[in-house]
Amino acid sequence: MPITPNEAQAVLDKADRLYSAEEVGHALDRLARQLTERFSDSDPLVLCVMQGGLIPAGMLLPRLSFPLQQDYIHATRYAGGTRGGELHWVVKPSIPLQGRVVLIIDDIHDEGLTLDAIVRDCRASGALEVHSAVLVNKIHDRKQGLSADFAGLEVEDRYVFGFGMDYKGYLRNAAGIYAVSEDG
Repeated sequence: MPITPNEAQAVLDKADRLYSAEEVGHALDRLARQLTERFSDSDPLVLCVMQGGLIPAGMLLPRLSFPLQQDYIHATRYAGGTRGGELHWVVKPSIPLQGRVVLIIDDIHDEGLTLDAIVRDCRASGALEVHSAVLVNKIHDRKQGLSADFAGLEVEDRYVFGFGMDYKGYLRNAAGIYAVSEDG
């Protein structure tokens, strides 16, 4: 159900800040060091998962000091809502995956269903290796499918937004990672 900008602002005003922009920046630095160590000699194709992965990928890629190619994929289970549903493919990569080392960058690893479907699709398209990096890993026992190979931060099992993650289509641009207030 769509909300208004004023309703989104009210959610932000009441939200609990879990990580500041500075803390997210430090996590991106750590993640970049890990990715550089793993992929600097592998000529990776980096796939940004739209829309949530846009901000994490945009902030992470300049921290990677090795040659890579970049493309995007758009697959979603949320479509602006707060609960995942059926996987919907919007755009597949334009660069061929055959024989490539692929690194998928997304905003959050929640249950793992979207990531699992994307990885399976990349493998079916001939990728030599497929790895994943997320800004946030949500901690709970409902995980299905694959785990992310690299994660910058962990959050408790709450609805979170900011740095690419949205609340009903808004607040992806919040300068921090926030959880919707449990007080409503």
